Amino acid sequence: MSTPEFKKQYQEQIAPALLKELGLKNLHQVPAIEKVVINSGVSSAHDKSVMTDTVKDISAIAGQKPIVTKARKSISNFKLRQGMPVGVKVTLRGNQMYDFLFRMINVALPVIRDFRGVSSKLDGNGNYNIGIADHSIFPEISLDNIKRTTGMDITIVTTTKDDEQARLLLSKFGMPFRKKETAQATA
Repeated sequence: MSTPEFKKQYQEQIAPALLKELGLKNLHQVPAIEKVVINSGVSSAHDKSVMTDTVKDISAIAGQKPIVTKARKSISNFKLRQGMPVGVKVTLRGNQMYDFLFRMINVALPVIRDFRGVSSKLDGNGNYNIGIADHSIFPEISLDNIKRTTGMDITIVTTTKDDEQARLLLSKFGMPFRKKETAQATA
């Protein structure tokens, strides 16, 4: 199996550039992407076909079979019982992680209608979260077979605890961060 494009790019270009830019002494101090977690909640999980379709779609997008998450406690207002399936999640590491990031940044995100970039806000610990409302932006999903759209949360976990270093790392990978809007005075 060949090395993913993003992994080669990180090893050959991004890591040495970050080492120099951040003034680090050791290559092991350079921020890296540790893992990517894809999480999708299923609102009508009591319908088995909805859960089956969601598992099939997320596994096609991630290239790995997700686990089904279950409710930890019962909530009667939501007609939810403890142990009922409520969503799916998958954690990607290594080559699959780099392949997914490449497809998300270069193929899926630019397809979004009226796309102006993603938020540049991180969580304070060097991790980036992005919500995608429609899973059909990924090329692995056939538009003919979609019965309902599925949203998902994607978390990119980095090895740094500094938001600025993580933002710099993600921008080197080509994450299309939104340009900072200048405050315009309304007259």
